[in-house]
Amino acid sequence: MQHLIVRGDPGIRKDAVIDYGDEEQIVFSIQRQGDYHGPEEVQLWCLIGTESEREAFEKRQFVSHWLDVESIEADALDVVKGKGDLAV
Repeated sequence: MQHLIVRGDPGIRKDAVIDYGDEEQIVFSIQRQGDYHGPEEVQLWCLIGTESEREAFEKRQFVSHWLDVESIEADALDVVKGKGDLAV
């Protein structure tokens, strides 16, 4: 699991699947930052991980402050299954 800060909006939301780090990652949680008083473009602060890490996320068996944090531009993010592909 790790934190991923996406600069811009690539059209993802919770449970989206992205191709990041040479493997498919699931967006477990997402927070939209900067709509009102933030930078010029929105930032999405995501917690991502593999399907095998989903149970640890749901049971909160991790310390958020100890996870790695990386940042990426929205244009560079490969979305496998995004907002339009998710069931409501």
